Amino acid sequence: MESNVTVRDIMTKNVQVVREDTNLHEVVATISKFDINSIVVVQGEKPIGIITTKDALVRAFEYGMPLSSMTAAMVATSPLITIDEEATVEEAAQLMKQARIKHLPVTSNNKLVGIVTDIDIMFAVPSMLSMMEEVCHQK
Repeated sequence: MESNVTVRDIMTKNVQVVREDTNLHEVVATISKFDINSIVVVQGEKPIGIITTKDALVRAFEYGMPLSSMTAAMVATSPLITIDEEATVEEAAQLMKQARIKHLPVTSNNKLVGIVTDIDIMFAVPSMLSMMEEVCHQK
């Protein structure tokens, strides 16, 4: 079912970011402070990666190092998959399904302007619930 809803219409605009050299302890503290499930890693103003709460937990365990000695760049998923704010929600859902991701940074002229999640899409366009359930249950 096609809708005219754009990513810009449903995205969260105030995206929390960290620099690539931020230590993982600070990353986790920021995620906790803002009660979010992901944070975008930037190099200057350019988004270069993303860290989810699962990434932080699993990759920190894999490295076996203190959080304060690990950097955001060490655990971030990169290269970053993004979508333009003018794209439709359907295009975002398809990209998320194909890439097997639940958090999709939104850009305008290659600048970070927001983020959209699987949950955002399910609430905005209930007809896409079955597609987004597939994204939610992917490994």
